[in-house]
Order: sequence, then structure tokens, then C-alpha cells
Amino acid sequence: MTDKRSFYLTTPIYYVNAAPHLGTAYTTVAADALARYQRMNGRDVLFLTGLDEHGQKVEEAATANNCSPREWVDRLAPAFTELWEQLAISNDRWVRTTDPEHEHAVQMLAQQLYDTGDIYPGTYEGWYCVPDEAYWAESDLDLHEHNADGAPAPLCPDCGRPLRYVEEQNYFFRLSKYQDWLLNYYEQHPDFIGPDTRRNEVISFVSGGLKDLSISRANVKWGVPLPWDADHTMYVWFDALINYISAIGYGNKQRFAEFTRRWPANLHFVGKDIIRFHCVIWPAMLHAARLPLPERIFAHGFLLAKGEKMSKSKGNATAPAALIERFGVDGYRYYFLRDVSFGTDGSISDEAMVQRYNGDLANDWGNLCSRLFNMVHKYCGGVVPDPSVCADTGEGAELREIAAGLYARVDAAFEALDYAGALEAIWDLVKAANRYLENSAPWTLAKAEEGSAERARLAAVLYGALEAVRIVALFAAPVLPLTSSEVLCRLGLPALDCSSTAALGDTAPLEQLTAWGGLPAGSPITIGEPLFPRLDQSATR
Repeated sequence: MTDKRSFYLTTPIYYVNAAPHLGTAYTTVAADALARYQRMNGRDVLFLTGLDEHGQKVEEAATANNCSPREWVDRLAPAFTELWEQLAISNDRWVRTTDPEHEHAVQMLAQQLYDTGDIYPGTYEGWYCVPDEAYWAESDLDLHEHNADGAPAPLCPDCGRPLRYVEEQNYFFRLSKYQDWLLNYYEQHPDFIGPDTRRNEVISFVSGGLKDLSISRANVKWGVPLPWDADHTMYVWFDALINYISAIGYGNKQRFAEFTRRWPANLHFVGKDIIRFHCVIWPAMLHAARLPLPERIFAHGFLLAKGEKMSKSKGNATAPAALIERFGVDGYRYYFLRDVSFGTDGSISDEAMVQRYNGDLANDWGNLCSRLFNMVHKYCGGVVPDPSVCADTGEGAELREIAAGLYARVDAAFEALDYAGALEAIWDLVKAANRYLENSAPWTLAKAEEGSAERARLAAVLYGALEAVRIVALFAAPVLPLTSSEVLCRLGLPALDCSSTAALGDTAPLEQLTAWGGLPAGSPITIGEPLFPRLDQSATR
């Protein structure tokens, strides 16, 4: 019986102000790999991503492009869905904050907070970043040059662009009311925020004192209207955070069962630059609305190009399409999850990507499959040999030992969101299989006479290597879904579709699937084209 407990996983919803870049894709690929792994582990996964489409920045961009905000977001949205399709992203749900159901949920939650007195009218005076749609306290800014009329505006600590000083009548959320409650919650739930560096950062920020949060704008028309004051629209971040519950039926009586089953979310993935919204404002909003908090919020680091964070605002963001074309979908996915430690900043480069691709994928994994499948065709008529003729000799003990401990290692790594650690564990079996072939020398065993002990050992050696390949393909499927399906097909097995819980059906969980001996003798082996053709190291650019 498979374990079908719910696993609800989200990415941040991405702001529709430019095409998605490597940083956007990084978060989404990481979430996709975890979603696929949890499906293979028997969980009933709901993987959500989507778009944040309201706010002043969208309104201004639409005006600059001579179209309505709705036309503008509709024009930009396909860039995201097309990239997710390119990268084999298996999200189960797609939310846009312009969806009527989302807008209804936002108004419902806001009205509840207004009715209980947690939202009240007031005046906001201070600095505002239009590109990031963020308010900044003076304590967060370098104001030494801004000390007289006409002096330069202070710069946004995140994107580096000039801030605007605004003074306007808004509605406020009583965030300060929940300061002590938040600190107590962090203490009682030490795993709520990860990694520890981000948790400590949040605790320090909240301990420094919280101010009430402006949650409406009277001069921005492109947004969700306040239900009690249609002259105001919601602050874009207040609106956006509610997507995590609107997408699973909050505020919809017909979807009450789904909402109660899926919420609270198991995990929110966010970038470290938006932890204050997710780890301070969002928990306070939920608590004020008497809703449970998500189990875990994990903030990953930045991708760095030449030492600088990649971002749309800075204009140094790289489009993924060229890398996908060059390295393939799985090559792209593998590099970013193997070479960048999830949770810390990671420097990326074309040279490192080529080295990782050629070393791990072309040389280790692709070459193992290629030469092994060729040997099976040459020595065994193109079918999986029967290892039973050599079953009691202990042949392939190292492979069996590594394979036996692999599930525990991989499962622990995925639980810790250590993608690099999971792949390193899987590659221990890849490397062991390559060593096994070298040390066993099937090409020499194949020269022995039929019926001899050497010929019997040949069957056992090739079976052991093939079985290791099958197990690797299964464990690697969350990160390398296309390659793993191809390898399983070449082994004469059904392709494994872990893109949805429904697609997996009643397939046994991963631990059972990867038990040694699952490859049936007599299964036809297909050779096929190289899985990862080598790239010219000198062609880096």
C-alpha cells in the first residue's frame, strides 16, 4: 500500500515584469525535483507555481507600452509557461493573481482582518521602491547624502535603484501587534525557517521592532480593490502572499475539502531576498486570520555571475534558453542542482557547466550506459542475461552494498534539501559500476568457452552492472527525468512518469522500486544514441 499523504510544495509566484531568468528557473527546477522525488516516495503531491501580476510596476510598464495592464500581463505570461515546459517542470497547479478566484480569496481575507481590527486607516510617509514594490524604513537605508532638498534619493538596498518618497493615505495591517508572538513561534518551531542563517536573520529583524505595514495604495488602480473601500487597491505583496491558499480553494465553499486537506503547506521555497515577506508578514497574516502556518519556509541563496547577484532589476539576468539548447534539459537541471549548494549563494560559469556536463554526465553516466548496452548486444544477444547461474559467488558485492544503502542516503539528502548530496550519493553507484566493469573485464570473460565458469561470471557481471544502471536511473529521475525515462526504456522497462501523482498511479514507492534484482532476465536492451554527447571544452563562452 503506497503512502498517499498530501505534500504541498510552492515556489514564490514570479513578478511579470520581464522574461524569466536563471534565478527564476533555479527555484522552480529545485522545487520540481523535490516534487518528483516525493511522488516517487508515495506522496500525493501538489506543486504550485505562478505569476504575481498586480502593482504599480506593471501599471507603469503597461502605460509605457501603450496597452492595458491586463494586455501587458497576458503578453508576458507565456514566457514563463513555455520555459517551464522546456525544463520539464511538473507543477500541478498554476496561479495568476489576476484569476477571479484569487482576487475573491484576497478580498475575503482582507475583510476578515478589517472586521477584527487588524487593518485600520492611516497615513504612510517614507521611502518606496517601485521596481521591487517594497517599502523601506530609514534605518535600512544609507541617508547620509540625502540631507537637503534636491539631494539624490537614497538607493534601494536590494536593486540599487533610486527610491521614491511617498506620503499617502493608506490602510495598515497591525504587524507590530504580532512581534512577540512571532518570536515565540520561531523559538517553539526551530525548523520553521531554513537554513539557520536565514532564521537568525529573521529573528534579529523582528527583535529590532516591527512597524505596522501599509497594505493599500490609493494611487495604483491595477490591483485588487479593498472590499470596504474601492478607492484603494491592495499592496502587491499582501495580495501575492495569499496565492498559497487561494490556489487550493480558500474562500471557495465548493473546495473546502481540498483546502483543509492541503493546508498547511509542507514547504514554501523562496529566495533569501524575500524572507521578510514570507517569514514575518505572511505568518502574522495567517495567525491574524486564525489559519495554521506552513510547516517550513526555506530560503535559497543567489546565483552569482562574476560575483554579482542575477536579477531583472540589475539587468544582468541570463535567459535560460541558450543553456538549455546547448546542454539539454537534463544537463541544465543537473548542473544547477549539483554545482550550487541549495541555501547558499553559488557562483556559476560556463566553464564549470561544461566540466560538470562532460565529467559527470558524458563520461560517468552516459559512457557507462553506452558501453554496457553495447557489451550486452555483443556478448548476450541484446537481452539481459540470467545471473542465476552465478548466484552464489558473491559477484558484484560492492554494487549490492552501495545500492542497499542508497535509499537512506538519498532520502536524508532530499529531506535536508541537499540536492548536491543526493546526486553525490547516486553517483557513488555510477562510479562503482564503472569500476566494476573495468575490474571484471567482461571483454576478457567473453573469450571463455560456453559453459565455463568465466562465461557464467560474464552473465553475472553484466547483470550486476545493468541492475546498477536501473537503480541509478530511478534515483536520478527527479533531477534527470528525460534521461532516466530513456534509460529505463533502453532496459526494456516501462518509462517512469513522475510528473504527477496520477501518472505514477499505484507504482511502488522508490525504496521498493530500487530493491536489488528488479531487472528481469531476458529484457531486451536497446543501444540508442549517446545520452550526453561530449562538449568541446575549448568552446566555452
